[in-house]
Order: sequence, then C-alpha cells, then structure tokens
Amino acid sequence: MSAASVQISRHGAVATVTLARPEVRNAFDAATIAALHAAFLELGDAAQVRVVVLAATGPAFCAGADLRYMKQLAEFSDAQNRDDALQLARMLRAVAECPKPVIARVQGDAFAGGFGLVAACDLAVAVQGARFCLSEVKLGLIPGTIMPHVLRAIGPRAAQRYTLTAEVLDAAIAQRIGLLHEVAADAAALDAQVQRWCHALLVASPQALAAAKRLLAEVAHRPVNAALLADTAERIAEARASTDGREGIAAFLSKRPPNWAEPGPR
Repeated sequence: MSAASVQISRHGAVATVTLARPEVRNAFDAATIAALHAAFLELGDAAQVRVVVLAATGPAFCAGADLRYMKQLAEFSDAQNRDDALQLARMLRAVAECPKPVIARVQGDAFAGGFGLVAACDLAVAVQGARFCLSEVKLGLIPGTIMPHVLRAIGPRAAQRYTLTAEVLDAAIAQRIGLLHEVAADAAALDAQVQRWCHALLVASPQALAAAKRLLAEVAHRPVNAALLADTAERIAEARASTDGREGIAAFLSKRPPNWAEPGPR
C-alpha cells in the first residue's frame, strides 16, 4: 500500500518506505502515522521482502509533528490526546518490531518524533550535514512515546542530557552517542552504505535475523541468572533445529552458499 504521505517501492527483496511530505519537512500528522504503521505491518508480513529501508524526500528526514497537527491536538480532549499518542507509539513499535531488518537512510534533519523514528530502526546512517534534536521541552512537551526507542539507541545518560537541554546535535555527535552507526559524506556515500548493509543482510538467514532481533529486544538489561541462561539456551537450540539453521550448517560444511543467500540490490 502507499498513501500520499508515505510511498512504498521494491527492488528485489528490499522494500523502501519513503516519507513524502517535503513541503512540511516530512512532519507527522495522523494520516502519516497511520500510513507508516500500515506499511511496516504489511512489509513485516511480506515473505518476499527481506530488508526495509526507511527514507525521506526533500531537505529534512522528519521534523516531528506537523504544526497544524499540533494545533489540532491542543483542542483535543484528554481521551483523544491519549488515543492519538497511542497511535504514534504503536507505529514506532511496528518499526522497531518489524521482523525484517530496518535501515534508516537519513538525508537531513531528524527532530523530536523524527529522532525517535531513527532510534526505532535497526541500523542508521546519515549525511554529515544532518542535525538531530529532542526538542520537545522547548514546546512544553516531553518525548514520551519515543523514549523507549531513544533509550535503547543512546542509553540513559545521553538521553538525560539531550532530553533536558534540547541541544541540536550534528551527525558526528549522533554517531558518538549511538543514534547513528555511520555518517556519510554525501548522498552518494549515503546510498553506498545502505547498499552495503542490504548486501550483508541479504546473505544472512531471514529466520535468524528475525530471531536475533527478538533476542536483542528481549534479553537487553536482564540479569544474567538461571532464567536468562535457560532462555538463551532454548533460543539457540531452536535456531539449530530450524530450517535455516540446518541449511546454514549444511551449506557451510559443503562449502556452498545457503539457499537463502542472494545478491544485494545494484
């Protein structure tokens, strides 16, 4: 599916979800949030899709909430505001919990909810001119729904500083604190890094990638006790017995590519 504000395209096993509201710096409104949510649910269930790239058009990646949309929210009842915030939270969860790896291709600024959207992705690369900001406190707000993803990406200490100060970060600082994995010199280098990641992901087991995402999300910050040992042992035992696990070991021993491996997009 595609909506006016969110476009979906496919190149082989790689799907690209593109924010397409450059006139408002790809800011969120209710329709955009709903379209993103639907897109990630759809692509997560699509067997032919193995990697999802989240991109945007225009000079900004995502400026957070649309000002006209925020004006509408100010007139909502408490119940309406809670429901609206829950829609944003569910959309971010759909991105974070998509069983396919999600790459953020950040070609410009990501503020407020846009910062959270980058944080919800598995891998993130930005051009060096991109800027990042948790700007909510300047508007009398807090980064509530995005905070679980922000904390996962940059940790509590960095989140404490940048949530409270609302400082604008350049791409180098965003990489240093963990929001970005790579910084690209220009758009060509940005695309080249996305292509490298796509290639790496397309030669990995789809079953293992989905299981690894669950492992990372569900094991983080748990104490290393008997319950965790049993949990992780069960997970690797399941992986060894899985279709992809058996195929991967057989392929390795036979010195051939596994049957899921395919070349990345050109």
